Amino acid sequence: MSLKILTLIRHTTPDIAPGICYGQMDIDVTNSFADEAAAVTAWLSPPELIISSPLQRTRRLAQYLASQFQCEQRSHAGLLEMHFGDWEGRSWSDIPRSEIDAWSADMLNYTPPNGESAQQLMRRVENMLQELALLPQHHIAIVAHGGSIRAVLAQLAGIPLSQTLSWQIEYGAVMGVVAKT
Repeated sequence: MSLKILTLIRHTTPDIAPGICYGQMDIDVTNSFADEAAAVTAWLSPPELIISSPLQRTRRLAQYLASQFQCEQRSHAGLLEMHFGDWEGRSWSDIPRSEIDAWSADMLNYTPPNGESAQQLMRRVENMLQELALLPQHHIAIVAHGGSIRAVLAQLAGIPLSQTLSWQIEYGAVMGVVAKT
């Protein structure tokens, strides 16, 4: 068994109006990207590899960091944010109250119409972590989303995802963890 250093980084501020459900919508980041990316770089020890979600708001930061640290960058679909299906692109206030209530009552198992459940997100992340364990690199930076970062942390800590739902993970947040592989 070996140890890996995983640095978890949330994407910078997305270019979307507040209050919109955007899960797997492929949106860009705001004009503050350069400043936010420079701040992330200042907090980051040089990784050997950077892996991101394939969405442009994460991939853009991952590519920037890879150029700063002269390391390889890859994308992995296991790091995508939760897919909110028919809710995506809609204001949270426009989603039927009955659907929001059903989701709130069982956030881990409820699946938004044409979307995925938090349990499905957890399985994607678990599979991605198993793949990371096989990589030769010891320091890997992961650029992802609030939901997928919570899922990584829950998997590594061996706790239910429900215990991470109240954790605030700000845009551009940098968190280091050590994982046994």
